[in-house]
Amino acid sequence: MNDSLKTLLIIAFLVVILWNLGAGLYYMLVDKGESKRTVNALTRRIALSVALILIVVLSIKMGWIQPHGVGR
Repeated sequence: MNDSLKTLLIIAFLVVILWNLGAGLYYMLVDKGESKRTVNALTRRIALSVALILIVVLSIKMGWIQPHGVGR
């Protein structure tokens, strides 16, 4: 897998995470506590965040991506 595809995958995950965060805010303002859409959107956001972290850790362990320090 080339570097641009890896970067695109991570950015796509981040965009979907932000989308769910915005959806949670929207549902919170519109529904005023009458439905569970806010909870569902925020639960999806947390699940996607955990999945992204696990994918990055697995990718480092498998050698697919190389971590680097800041300022090297």
